[in-house]
Amino acid sequence: MALELFNTLSGQVEPLFAADGNALRFYCCGPTVYDYGHIGNFRTFLHVDVLRRAIKLHGIGVHHVMNVTDVDDKIIRNASAAGKPIGEYSAKFEKAFFDDMKALSCETPEDIARATEHIPEMVELIQRLAAEDIAYQTEDGSWYFRIKRFPAYGQLSKKDLDGIEDGARIDSDEYEKDSARDFALWKSAKPGETSWDTAIGNGRPGWHIECSAMALKYLGESFDLHAGGEDLMFPHHENEIAQSEACTHKQFARHWFHVRFLLVEGRKMSKSEGNFYTLRDLLLKGYRASAIRFLLLSVPYRQQLNFTFEGLAAETSAVDRLRTFQARVASGIKDGKWPETAADPELSATIRKSGEDFTAALSNDLNTAEARAPIFDLLRAVNTAADQNKLTRADAEATLAVLAQFDTIFSVLEDHDAELTRNALAWAESEGRMADVAPEVLEAFGSSSLSDVDIDALVAERTLAKKQRNFARADAIRNELLEKGILLEDSKDGVRWKRK
Repeated sequence: MALELFNTLSGQVEPLFAADGNALRFYCCGPTVYDYGHIGNFRTFLHVDVLRRAIKLHGIGVHHVMNVTDVDDKIIRNASAAGKPIGEYSAKFEKAFFDDMKALSCETPEDIARATEHIPEMVELIQRLAAEDIAYQTEDGSWYFRIKRFPAYGQLSKKDLDGIEDGARIDSDEYEKDSARDFALWKSAKPGETSWDTAIGNGRPGWHIECSAMALKYLGESFDLHAGGEDLMFPHHENEIAQSEACTHKQFARHWFHVRFLLVEGRKMSKSEGNFYTLRDLLLKGYRASAIRFLLLSVPYRQQLNFTFEGLAAETSAVDRLRTFQARVASGIKDGKWPETAADPELSATIRKSGEDFTAALSNDLNTAEARAPIFDLLRAVNTAADQNKLTRADAEATLAVLAQFDTIFSVLEDHDAELTRNALAWAESEGRMADVAPEVLEAFGSSSLSDVDIDALVAERTLAKKQRNFARADAIRNELLEKGILLEDSKDGVRWKRK
């Protein structure tokens, strides 16, 4: 089954394929590392992660490039206020970004390209545009792109720019230019600012040129797909197309993938609204990284997600159900509980259909909501069979195979949540942010908290105590664990534990 994806450029759902027959080459606009990433940023990167995972699930290789904008107006301003060089200032937030990506179980792109490491490529691209009289220099030494020389401008965003008159403000720079519609390629140096002395003058790159230069370097003059948030469609992606295609005279990217914004409790996320959250904010409030990932992926990428704390609690429960289900099926195989008799044809068909429906939903424009549904149908059917002692080893193994396929995309079944929360707590302590830590997090993960190894040891001791009919000791261990925020669950399949 082919993977089909909506193409912003054509306005249609189209098959996604690698033009070279080997690896699908795609570029994703990465972070501007002036601060910690927020959940709106990570919704985009999580759906890009699902995209790359789905491509591989369909047997296609991936060559994924992500840029890191480590020089821009905000970085320069904030670094100056902090009294640090921009490299030192941005490095902290770049590390934080990739730590957060790892916490959210995002795969690492094949190439990570920093703007400051590709100044020569940007200068060369501007020189090529200047040779065709598409780039021009102003009196102060800045360089601009002549939009009137690129008639196809607006093809991606479908904007009609004919009504924009000179003097209108569509670019945030403050230098003189021939037309209001022209955008900056290179900004001349200001006193005290970070700059590069190059063949086109002393200055620094405009925002848009970096992505064109790095995409062309790593992926070639024409590649398969370009991804990013919907806020980048205009003017950033429109400008990328213009400066790249005006230079190469080839189609820049064949397919364009844009992820919609999210709302928080029904409102646009902003610091002024008091509903602005980074991943670290949520971890310090006691929410789990796996549940945050599951919630941010719960609504398909072309639909707006309303992020609510009620929804986050529901996704926490959903992840717990899936993990408990997987553990039950797997432990039954290990313990020989599921008989090696002939499989139930009806249940086998249900298991097989769950896997097929999961793949079909992903293939249909990455419909993550529809992809989740058959997995929970599977959970109910197999649990019912297990409760009735009708689950066979063959069906149990087939169930685990479907769950493994599900987790190649959603990546929530392996439990690293406690470790990630402890990491966030250590970060808060190092940054003087302990006031932001919820009391229940301090109670569960503070210096007196138990490690996973300690908990497993106490659970084993309790199990032995019960076998020896030492119920006083067994109850004491349960109470000790409960005081540390550890809940025990005795089931037919053994003892499971989880942190509150």
